[in-house]
Amino acid sequence: MYHVMFDIDGTLIQSCKIDAVCFTGAIEEVLGLVIDEEWSNYKHVTDEGILNEIIQSNGLNGKSDDIREKVKKTFVRKIEEHLEEAPAQEVPGASLFIERLNAMNNVVISIATGGWYESAILKLKSAGISVADIPIVSSDDHFSRAEIMRRAEAEVNINTAVSSTYFGDGAWDKKACEELGYNFVLVGNKVQHDQRIENFNSINEALAYIGL
Repeated sequence: MYHVMFDIDGTLIQSCKIDAVCFTGAIEEVLGLVIDEEWSNYKHVTDEGILNEIIQSNGLNGKSDDIREKVKKTFVRKIEEHLEEAPAQEVPGASLFIERLNAMNNVVISIATGGWYESAILKLKSAGISVADIPIVSSDDHFSRAEIMRRAEAEVNINTAVSSTYFGDGAWDKKACEELGYNFVLVGNKVQHDQRIENFNSINEALAYIGL
């Protein structure tokens, strides 16, 4: 049995720039702060992890619950506004690749995203990517990317031995896979990695990296 796990932003959807603009905009609107946009400088590169670090580094722990609620609400609103003007675009071939995997009896799929759940669903729907019956674990569930991935694996509820492959686009994805012992496939060219596809139009190459 093969377990195939996907990131969303930059992996299934061309949405990294959208996310960055809306996230930094939400922080500035709610907290009046201009934040570091070099995401690799943060310990946990997830929406919750980055926000936690911003709260702590600015001495705002006493207001953390209220801040989280306001930032998430503002962020989702900004995502909605952006998508109304410019719908999200899938990484070429993503939908067809998921359909191909779903048709296989020896494959289970999950999604593990560092983004918050509500915004993830909005972007997937906008891009026309169907994720019906696919477990999605997000930054709402944990601030650590590796823990998000662990929980996504638990969600597929497999009792037999599996090979776990994660498709992601960032250095933090590669690092989490190394920590967990997952097979990592890079989508795009943001980092150096031997197993790499430009997009999911390279379907045979992607399947080969899974072991199919």
